[in-house]
Amino acid sequence: MNHNETNIIETPTPIKIEALPEVKADAAPAKPTVTFEAFNLPPALMTALKKMNFTSPTPIQEQAIPVAMEGRDVLGTAQTGTGKTGAFAIPIVAKMISSPRGSAIVMLPTRELAVQVIDVVHQLLGANSPIKTALLIGGESMPKQFSQLRARPRIIVGTPGRITDHLDRGTLLLHDASLLVLDETDRMLDMGFGVQIDRILKFVPPVRQTLMFSATLPPQILKMSERYLKNPQRIAMGGANVVAKRVTQEHVHVSGEAKLNELLKQLDARQGSVIVFVKTKFGAEKLARKLSNLKHSADAIHGDLQQRQRDRVIQAFRDKRHRILVATDIAARGLDIPHIEHVINYDLPQAPEDYIHRIGRTARAGAEGSAISFISGEEAIKWRAIQRMLNPDAPREKGGEREHNGGGANKRKRPFRFSRGRQGGQGQGGKRAA
Repeated sequence: MNHNETNIIETPTPIKIEALPEVKADAAPAKPTVTFEAFNLPPALMTALKKMNFTSPTPIQEQAIPVAMEGRDVLGTAQTGTGKTGAFAIPIVAKMISSPRGSAIVMLPTRELAVQVIDVVHQLLGANSPIKTALLIGGESMPKQFSQLRARPRIIVGTPGRITDHLDRGTLLLHDASLLVLDETDRMLDMGFGVQIDRILKFVPPVRQTLMFSATLPPQILKMSERYLKNPQRIAMGGANVVAKRVTQEHVHVSGEAKLNELLKQLDARQGSVIVFVKTKFGAEKLARKLSNLKHSADAIHGDLQQRQRDRVIQAFRDKRHRILVATDIAARGLDIPHIEHVINYDLPQAPEDYIHRIGRTARAGAEGSAISFISGEEAIKWRAIQRMLNPDAPREKGGEREHNGGGANKRKRPFRFSRGRQGGQGQGGKRAA
């Protein structure tokens, strides 16, 4: 099956798959492979990159790292799984190693993403680095964070809520923050962090370097960039609102009552790790219990879990102790587990953009993956919004979706479909992109 195909499956009638012809990009002439040596990075950082088996930068890294090393502001967009973390973490570490003065602060929307970023930073610094770090996220011990801040960290990674808490307490000083990174900025605004970000930036020196990354580029991101970036270099890999090229997409029209049976059928037909996205915290717990009772190895993650519980669930899934992770949109971003082979949208996301981030949990770092979405009658409007986002220039269809009434005859209308070109990033020599 071609990986940029979109398939349509109708249930409970016999499965029917319709695929659009593959859209092929024009062949581009091969160019010499760029290596990290081209960026004149500090020797200690080069040693760390070799230990991490990072030899050649991904496209976003190739474009962003030299610009960031020059001290310029960056407004970058790239698909998830393309090495975006390395695009800002490598310049941060290089600058901290090269100068004894200044600090860097990285803001991210979720605890999980912050934990993964600090892990990459630690690997880049190496085990014996004198440069201290601090991880400021909710759900973690305040005394532990106080201790990290007393050690005068030069690289601070955190979420807006906990960073604001420390600023209010006077335990965090940002007067020497010469480098600011806003990652997954669109998600932070979606989560209502805009006011907190504005507040935090009042504590950061106006003369600084700012790197802003976003998977999508809605108007509010452009407005924010105008306020906080100075003559930024615009870097766009692939384009906004595009799906990784190695994801095979399918969708199923099914009644809400029949979703569980369809899920069981899909799980039996697939091999490998699966993440199942649902709408609510209660729904995640309920579905995980049902799957466990039916002898499937499953666990749930959602916003009501304490941080240590989230860490336990994610680590168990990472270690393949559970095959299935049932999640709310808390896991749509910031969850980087290379062995996820399938994403199932049991419930469609509230925001169309989250569709991209959900299915971006698979096909990471050059791997292949599949994504299937369940569409009940009441979710037809959401599905059309997703289609419009992915293909804004496509002609609108009148009449909407093919509907399924839960077991009787189907009321049939011509199903719409969408296509997309080959887009996306590439991996790090077989390793996951940071």
